[in-house]
Amino acid sequence: MDKIFYNEASAAKLGWEPEWFGANDFDEDLIKKIREFQKNIGTTVDGLCGPNTFRRIWTHREEKLSSYSPAVLQNQPKTNHIIYNNDFYPIEWGRVILPFNHGGLAHKKGFKKVMKKRKPTIFCTHWDVCLSSESCFKVLTRRGLSIHFTIDNDGTIRQHLDMNHIAAHAGSKVNAKSIGLEISNAFYPKYQNWYKTNGFGERPMVEGAKVHGRSMKPFMDFYPVQYEALKALMKAVHDCTGIPLKTPLDKNGETSYNVSRTVAAARFSGFVSHYHITKRKIDCANVDMKKIMDQIKESKGE
Repeated sequence: MDKIFYNEASAAKLGWEPEWFGANDFDEDLIKKIREFQKNIGTTVDGLCGPNTFRRIWTHREEKLSSYSPAVLQNQPKTNHIIYNNDFYPIEWGRVILPFNHGGLAHKKGFKKVMKKRKPTIFCTHWDVCLSSESCFKVLTRRGLSIHFTIDNDGTIRQHLDMNHIAAHAGSKVNAKSIGLEISNAFYPKYQNWYKTNGFGERPMVEGAKVHGRSMKPFMDFYPVQYEALKALMKAVHDCTGIPLKTPLDKNGETSYNVSRTVAAARFSGFVSHYHITKRKIDCANVDMKKIMDQIKESKGE
């Protein structure tokens, strides 16, 4: 592979510069600097700024900003509805920003528009490995991807796309049947100081988690308010789309933290995490789907 050509093409598509890595041009020095960055963050060391490295360098650069000044997340109109097939459906959450609100973040490309009413059967959660939902949206847009919802650090739910349309978030087979959610969490403990400095407070930590049978190093968890927002969103999506309150279970009847063949084949109906689709993903290994759904059922008197 011509790595110089790859990085030039990647930069043209995603909008990054050699200077982001401390290099001056698309050359062997840039490849070396990318390899050094990849080695420092503990990812595959190949000298190529692919999608995963791009997301990490984006977050790394944002961390270096002296202060967090979101352009569109403050003082925006809130609602308590979400959109499915051009109709409004209630959600028991007071911090929802819709795509057409003033300052809303609506996908303009990177998704498939569906005119007839679509019947989604899967709701898939991701963590974004970004510092905010606004940042996540920008990264997805640069990569030509899309998502239906995000949950920000303060629990604000943003809808970026009508649930009737097909977002690009989990592979074409699952995309066609699913609704996607990105929950803001930079994941790596090295970013903990950023959250404290910018007024969000220290994130809880997850220790002893396993996914795909492998133990994970400690990582940052979602804030409690994000879990409450997730529960409210799952309940609302269940009520308006009919996606059943089911998730892949292990042999003990608890949440499974392994790939599910039926999910990967898009034959499952219910709520899943990205790791249920492929062994290449580990998000969201901190979410006990069954526990959340049991809480939703209890609130509904089921």
